Amino acid sequence: MAQAKIAISLDEKMLQQLDRLVAETIFPNRSQAIQAAVQEKLARLKQGRLARECLKLDPDYEETLAEEGFAEDALTWPVY
Repeated sequence: MAQAKIAISLDEKMLQQLDRLVAETIFPNRSQAIQAAVQEKLARLKQGRLARECLKLDPDYEETLAEEGFAEDALTWPVY
């Protein structure tokens, strides 16, 4: 995938922490460390959105739907 260069500003303390991660070879360079941080944050935001959407579901209604599916499946299950 194509990459684009961007410029960002970090406070001195955050930059020192970032450089420490690079010095300890946790990341090969600043760019990859920042990419990993942004990727992780985007994934967390996506999960958070999914959780918020799940809160909108009616548990009783969802259970009823699930039970309907099981009732139909139970009729076709083999007897053991």
